[in-house]
Amino acid sequence: MIELLYPAATAHLIGERDMSSEMVPVVDSLGRVVAQASKSRCHDVSDPLTHPFVRLQVVDRFSKFYLQRRSDKRSNFPLKWDAAVAGHVSYGEYFEEALYRKAYEQVRLRDFNPILIDNYMLPEECPVDAMVNLYLAVGTYPFVADNYEVCEGRWWTMDEIEKALGTDVFTPAFEWEYQHYKDKFLAFL
Repeated sequence: MIELLYPAATAHLIGERDMSSEMVPVVDSLGRVVAQASKSRCHDVSDPLTHPFVRLQVVDRFSKFYLQRRSDKRSNFPLKWDAAVAGHVSYGEYFEEALYRKAYEQVRLRDFNPILIDNYMLPEECPVDAMVNLYLAVGTYPFVADNYEVCEGRWWTMDEIEKALGTDVFTPAFEWEYQHYKDKFLAFL
């Protein structure tokens, strides 16, 4: 699996430092940090920069998926249902550090054992160029939406998910992950 490899010295900056936007690493296909840039600069659709991202799918012992509903404040896919946790790796962090940070920030999740499922590039349907570490946690947890990035959350049965696929209810990343990794997720139950 890929882990981020930071240079010995601080990586150079691409674009301007945007104080209103998180600074994230810019990576090559091997996970080597080649620069840093603001999240907003990485999301420039005319010249996107590959940056690391974490996603956590949570499944209970009854094959139900816990999904978050992205708030209307989110720039990409507001009010769409998505993985329990999804977010950027900040400059200086590693994937798992970012996963625990985002899990607490978004849904107040602390005590969980993430299982690394895969490292992949976000599919073309997503407007950003991100390298994703996808994790799974099995269990039932006391989720609390932060009401800033996440407006609500709930458990979904597989039947509910499959009926809603392709109806613009979910983010493209969630649909892609569900279709490509569902069997792998369920193998851990």
